[in-house]
Amino acid sequence: MGGVALDVGGPAVKAPDGGWGWAVLFGCFVITGFSYAFPKAVSVFFKELIREFGVGYSDMAWVSSILLAMLYGTGPLCSVLVNRFGCRPVMMVGGLFASLGMILASFATSIIHIYLCTGVITGLGLALNFQPSLIMLNRYFSEKRPLANGLSAAGSPVALCCLSPLGQVLQYKYGWRGGFLILGGLLLNCCVCAAVMRPLLPPKGQQKDVEVPCSSEVENAPKKPKAKLLDFTVFKDRGFLIYTVAASVMVLGLFVPPVFVVSYAKELGYEDTKSALLLTILGFVDMFARPTCGIIAGLKWVRPRCVYLFSFAMLFNGITDLVGSQASDYPTLVVFCIFFGLSYGMVGALQFEVLMAIVGTEKFSSAIGLVLLMEAIAVLVGPPGAGKLLDRTKKYMFVFLLAGCEVCLSAIIIACGNFFCIKTKAPAKEEGSPENLALDHHQTGGATESAEGQEERDKMLQQQEEEKMTARPDSVAVDSQEVEKFLKEPEKNGALSCSPETCL
Repeated sequence: MGGVALDVGGPAVKAPDGGWGWAVLFGCFVITGFSYAFPKAVSVFFKELIREFGVGYSDMAWVSSILLAMLYGTGPLCSVLVNRFGCRPVMMVGGLFASLGMILASFATSIIHIYLCTGVITGLGLALNFQPSLIMLNRYFSEKRPLANGLSAAGSPVALCCLSPLGQVLQYKYGWRGGFLILGGLLLNCCVCAAVMRPLLPPKGQQKDVEVPCSSEVENAPKKPKAKLLDFTVFKDRGFLIYTVAASVMVLGLFVPPVFVVSYAKELGYEDTKSALLLTILGFVDMFARPTCGIIAGLKWVRPRCVYLFSFAMLFNGITDLVGSQASDYPTLVVFCIFFGLSYGMVGALQFEVLMAIVGTEKFSSAIGLVLLMEAIAVLVGPPGAGKLLDRTKKYMFVFLLAGCEVCLSAIIIACGNFFCIKTKAPAKEEGSPENLALDHHQTGGATESAEGQEERDKMLQQQEEEKMTARPDSVAVDSQEVEKFLKEPEKNGALSCSPETCL
């Protein structure tokens, strides 16, 4: 491997739930902010790019669409690379790609160059950072994982509040080319975050206790199967299938309201600055909703039911869209943005926490790649489909109604699927116990007994036979007079007589 540190000890090593994990959490916070906020922050330069290349707004909108498509659609590729080389090397390369794309885009002479550099290269770089950071976060946190997921997810609204004003300042002072160049340098911080992602290894004491096997034992030992680069066995898990279907339906309508709420306010006759303030309100509420929801999800009585909390968050978001479709003035839109930011933050804090709880640490690297691929299709269909609906009806009400119905449907899918299709396992009892044997007998209907139960019964019968053989027969009687006579005649019974020599 050329010195590459693979994350082979991930599932076997206990998560520290702190220590260096807080540095990993900070790196994941920054990466999440760049990944989700950067496609929106780039839209600040669209007007100047339209003038530069003489294209329409619909042509420029493809830049953000390609960025999101690369972020979601390259999930399986990221899973393969992480399972082959480890998280840290993949993130290092991803940081270089993200920076290189923006630097090359600053020298673009056509809109195609922007598509390739900003959309494809930078999008691929962000994808190679985003997914491995979540995998490392899952390995470093177990008990405090809901809180860690909530805090890392808060990076998205925080970065959006910072990058959008920064992009406006850069465009005003340096133009779009200078702004792209500076943003490319800023994305090099992804490499710094990658350096923080130290592979999780067992403690030194455990490493010393490992015995080195002999050469003959190594030759005779069976070879371990190679680790799968992309584990498709996750599709055998009902919980994963239900989650994937629900998440794909949810994404169809989840991102629609933030895209159209500003245009909705303008349609009602409000000025641009007042309309843009709605997104600021939404992001501010979202910023505090994510860590708060992470704290709630980490409570002892809530965490086992985290799937239902996720379903509630989606239902809350969908109902907010349905009610917001009836907004007719600016105060109503402000209230809508407050509740939408709250529900949107809850969904963002719980979506990957629920997936981690379903598939576990070992299969999470493959599961998240496959889920993101399915969501990529929905991301490319959802907002454009809502735009076509708006073109035909000329009313934003139907757009918000459609988005709300899609998100509510996803909540019903995951809640009902988990309740009716997923059975909770009873706590395992000790093998060979009477309760366990009785349970095996009951489950098989009394026709056949399990192999373990039969083996335990054979052992019990064998022990009883041995006890009978070693036990003294009751028919053998002992005469007390013979015992006293035996003790009074020591010389006849092999004992030495009491003489001066023996006394000394």
